[in-house]
Amino acid sequence: MGESFDTSGSELEIHADMADFASAEPSAFLVEVKSGVSADEYARKVAAIVQPLGGDAVAGTPTGREGVILIMSAMAVLLTLMLVSVAGLGVLNSVVLDTRERIHDLGVCKAIGMSPGQVISLVLTSVTAIGVIGGLIGVPAGYALHGFVMPVMGRAVGTSLPPPVLDVYEPVQLLLLGLGGVVIAVLGALIPAGWAARVRTATALRTE
Repeated sequence: MGESFDTSGSELEIHADMADFASAEPSAFLVEVKSGVSADEYARKVAAIVQPLGGDAVAGTPTGREGVILIMSAMAVLLTLMLVSVAGLGVLNSVVLDTRERIHDLGVCKAIGMSPGQVISLVLTSVTAIGVIGGLIGVPAGYALHGFVMPVMGRAVGTSLPPPVLDVYEPVQLLLLGLGGVVIAVLGALIPAGWAARVRTATALRTE
């Protein structure tokens, strides 16, 4: 006997083998046909057999659960894109302010021979370290928060979440999420890095 991960009903239910309930008599059977088999045709054949005994068989209509899952997935993707955009804009704002404060120093570097490409590399390198630190902190924190919040959500609807629902992150995925912090930092710094590379050396040197 185990616990059923099923929140479709309004009350808790027990799913177990019939051997555990010697005197129980099932009132309904749920059958899922194989791919390519017509559910209506299968139901008609079963009904022809069980109707003389007082039973019946019907083909159920889709519950719409797939549509709900699709909507929830779309909302999760939209929320992720919004969070990435906000993080990128935060990096952009910080790098713009930092670059304007350092423009005189960058002008000195350009005066002694630093190329525009090297200026871009210098600005991007300065934010790469921040992205690495953000990934090292954010990924473990998010993983721990996921492990804490998901069981609480399950208990709120009266069920426990099985391991396949909780253990959804593989080491490779966690590594990619950590690298995502570096990618966001670099993308957010591209615009101010390009501006710093294009600014004239004389203009940069006159800036205080």
